[in-house]
Amino acid sequence: MDSAHSDPRPLDPDDLFDPDEDGEDGPDTAVLALKILVAGGFGVGKTTLVGAVSEIRPLRTEERLTEAGRDVDDLDGVERKTTTTVAMDFGRITIREGLSVYLFGTPGQDRFWFLWDELAQGALGAVVLADTRRLTDCFPAVDFFEHRGIPFVVAVNRFAGTREYGPEDVARALDLDAATPVLLCDARRRASGKEVLINLVEHAGRVHAARLLADA
Repeated sequence: MDSAHSDPRPLDPDDLFDPDEDGEDGPDTAVLALKILVAGGFGVGKTTLVGAVSEIRPLRTEERLTEAGRDVDDLDGVERKTTTTVAMDFGRITIREGLSVYLFGTPGQDRFWFLWDELAQGALGAVVLADTRRLTDCFPAVDFFEHRGIPFVVAVNRFAGTREYGPEDVARALDLDAATPVLLCDARRRASGKEVLINLVEHAGRVHAARLLADA
């Protein structure tokens, strides 16, 4: 992963994503790869975001919610949700020839958190999706990445009919470090998801550069 950060060509946000618009998976010629996690609470839109931006058909490990799980899974605010991720979501985006981003969506329920440590191995950074109706649900993800020193951004998924909050309000409510970006997004829209990932890559680059300077 360190060799990816030393690539002499800067990442141009306008050229950051260059997927096959037809959605067909061509030969994988990537030499370098960046690993990014998409995390957050139950029903916040992680599977939707990965599916919206991935250039390949995303791998999903979803199972239907059942009556037996109602006492375990809190559906307040997401009553229409019928499936849940039980392992991970996976997608891929080509940045440019020889460099790709691999997206790993984490499961949201606490009974699957034991998978997070494995998924986080080698990650450049993470997107923490937040739902203002259930903002406390993203605290575990924020704590997880803060304690492990993994750069992350918070992306507020804007659901129809919910009250709007500004990035400053969300940052204050989550007690985030001043340098942690907070963005508003629509996880269903590819362009919106791309913007979130661009911001994460730029933020992670600044964090890793500062650490290299500190260690020098």
